[in-house]
Amino acid sequence: MELFPRERADIAPGAAHLPDWLPAERQRELLAACRAWARPPAGLRTVRTPGGGTMTARQVCLGLHWGVVRACPACGRPVRDNPGCPGPHQYPYAYTRTATDGDGAPVKPFPAWLGEVGRRAVADAFGPAAASGPAPDVALINFYDGAAHMGMHRDSDERADAPVVSLSLGDACVFRFGNTETRTRPYTDVELRSGDLFVFGGPSRAAYHGVPRVHPGTAPPWLGLAGRLNITLRVSGL
Repeated sequence: MELFPRERADIAPGAAHLPDWLPAERQRELLAACRAWARPPAGLRTVRTPGGGTMTARQVCLGLHWGVVRACPACGRPVRDNPGCPGPHQYPYAYTRTATDGDGAPVKPFPAWLGEVGRRAVADAFGPAAASGPAPDVALINFYDGAAHMGMHRDSDERADAPVVSLSLGDACVFRFGNTETRTRPYTDVELRSGDLFVFGGPSRAAYHGVPRVHPGTAPPWLGLAGRLNITLRVSGL
């Protein structure tokens, strides 16, 4: 128990950290849902990278599946840019209806109640006006064991500029939030704990971010989770 409660922090313009946003019972409910979503078909998988490697965090998707594709689903060309694509052009990563880099099964549906959680998160972070657009329709759920990490990257495969909502369950981590120009400095390291909310949009929507490390054994004992779950909610625009 800390002497003073952790307070909201504005990390960058359009990026906010709201500690302890999810109450304990809501965390338990969300964990139970994640465990159901992680089961096959289209369950938790190892994510492959375009170069043939793998990510250390494992992932399951809702609404649409995100992963590596051999060619753009719309035009069939394995190129990063194609102005003539009937669109949207997506390569080497794409959103698809099936787990193309997993078992090939149809992706699980995105539940309406989760979209409302995302809408409320944006409203709490930036005010009701910021949440007046479409609710999230895609979730990427990453599971980190004690050795997992995530390199600096941008969430750039969506066709909407709505804020990204990030919810944390389980072990604490170092969340590195950077700038929109480069994977390197300047960046800010933020400790995200179970129940924390992080939202980024507006001028920070295209900021690089990552998870350099997880702190094993820091999850609240009452949650019953070893490791970290990160649930990111997005408006796909697709």
